[in-house]
Amino acid sequence: MEGEERKRSKGRLCCLCNERRASLKRPKTLEQICKDCFYDVFEDEIHQLIVGEQLFRSGERIAIGASGGKDSTVLAYVLSKLNRVHNYGLHLFLLSVDEGITGYRDDSLQTVHRNQIQYDLPLKVVSYKDLYGWTMDQIVNLIGTKNNCTFCGVFRRQALDRGAAFLKVDKLVTGHNADDIAETVLLNILRGDIARLSRCTSITTGEDGPIPRCKPFKYTYEKEIVMYAYFKRLDYFSTECIYSPNAYRGFAREFIKDLERIRPRAILDIIKSGENFRISTATKMPEQGTCERCGYISSQKWCKACVLLDGLNRGLPKLGIGRNRGSIGCKDGIESQGGKSIESKQFGTLDF
Repeated sequence: MEGEERKRSKGRLCCLCNERRASLKRPKTLEQICKDCFYDVFEDEIHQLIVGEQLFRSGERIAIGASGGKDSTVLAYVLSKLNRVHNYGLHLFLLSVDEGITGYRDDSLQTVHRNQIQYDLPLKVVSYKDLYGWTMDQIVNLIGTKNNCTFCGVFRRQALDRGAAFLKVDKLVTGHNADDIAETVLLNILRGDIARLSRCTSITTGEDGPIPRCKPFKYTYEKEIVMYAYFKRLDYFSTECIYSPNAYRGFAREFIKDLERIRPRAILDIIKSGENFRISTATKMPEQGTCERCGYISSQKWCKACVLLDGLNRGLPKLGIGRNRGSIGCKDGIESQGGKSIESKQFGTLDF
């Protein structure tokens, strides 16, 4: 039966153009379409989101968080193309973070350097060693792999902001896709993290800070990003971080993959649920301020990065971790939070 179905699909015309043979089944809609139509709908959905949400203004300087992975590589390629085709008028830059992970980040940065040449985009690399005096290899040697994602996620978020400030950009875009956002919704519900749940589905965050962050792939499925990179033969790095094999986020990812197999729209449904959550007015939310030590945004006297760094320098690496709930892990290392954040101690109720 499977063989017969395969034969029928080979002879089927693309359901969009009705001219070329269908060569793939689109994961999001299960439509049988040709590669050219897939490229068109993939790019057009992102373009419509950018225009509809008014993510950018002509003349803005935009940094693309580039890890060398599939998401950031496709983002750099597509955003460069859309900027050219639709005359966005943007000045694009690649921004990478070198966490100091031998055999992982050093290899992936080689991909980023190739992308710099392939897409003709300026590149800035910032490193943990230069910013904090520590590499992730050194941190893991000190604390082991149990809580390392906490350090890496906090440091990386701040490192990206500092790199973006160096480039004097107006916005930072990241390759977080629909799967990542659905995972984050579930994780924040499981942790009872009301502060992050209220903003994790926002397509733009940090408007009250120096450099807002945007997610043009908010409704783009991970499987479609992989297919796009494969058919376009884009140059990307596919190895997972060697220090996060048991990250808590991985369990949420597997759960969502199971849901997707049963119902492809499950990913979008979870995101939509997150968008529709309403925080009770009685819930006390953390107040945004600045760190007394480094000046970075924080809801405490010291930001999380300074607390963790102080613990490392004093030989007390667990100082800023608090009650551990397991490392959540990272998505391309760009946005990870582990343990119980000292910046999100206030918990409240949800209005459904």
